[in-house]
Amino acid sequence: MELLQSHTTLIKEIRFQFPQLTGVLTLAFFIHNCIITLLKNNKNQENNVRDLSIAYMLVTLTYLYIGVLVFVSFPSPPLSKDCIEQNFLDNFPSSDILSFIARIFLLFQMMTVYPLLGYLARVQLLGHIFGDVYPSIFHVLILNLVIVGAGVLMACFYPNIGGIIRYSGAACGLAFVFIYPSLIYIISLYQEERLTWPKLIFHIFIIILGLANLIVQFFM
Repeated sequence: MELLQSHTTLIKEIRFQFPQLTGVLTLAFFIHNCIITLLKNNKNQENNVRDLSIAYMLVTLTYLYIGVLVFVSFPSPPLSKDCIEQNFLDNFPSSDILSFIARIFLLFQMMTVYPLLGYLARVQLLGHIFGDVYPSIFHVLILNLVIVGAGVLMACFYPNIGGIIRYSGAACGLAFVFIYPSLIYIISLYQEERLTWPKLIFHIFIIILGLANLIVQFFM
């Protein structure tokens, strides 16, 4: 019994660091606008719901499998669960052959995913700023240099993928998840003369939640 108690780990259901999760979840919700950009180019639009459902199911199962497996199998004790690295592969020693092979496959994955991410950024930024998703080769070259340069700088000076995700998620989500939808809805109701104080207060509260979600990330 004493041996069992010595190897029992207390896992808190709620911790004060929970805003780290809300920042990540906000980015997950923000990604929806990128999905719309992809799906609108499908040849068979009637298959969008089916394709998106399958994609969400596969992604959910992948994250659950990796996350739960690593969390449960992590040797605690003697180590604490807080010692789990943000990058999944960093939990394995550099001499591990399988993790080395996984890093090679990850490199090829990034090489194939980058054109897709570059296209999404080009549509979102250049399309709204210049009214054309391909204004010129010069604009696209500058955008690609900025994207690659930002990634290299982050890898050199702040190689914490979890922090990058929650900071960017809270910042982008503040605009596209909390502020813009609420403001557009408020303006629409105002123009139709259907805006009431309860609706106004409720949507202002949503904006305040998004702002608080961003601010609290800097104190985690």
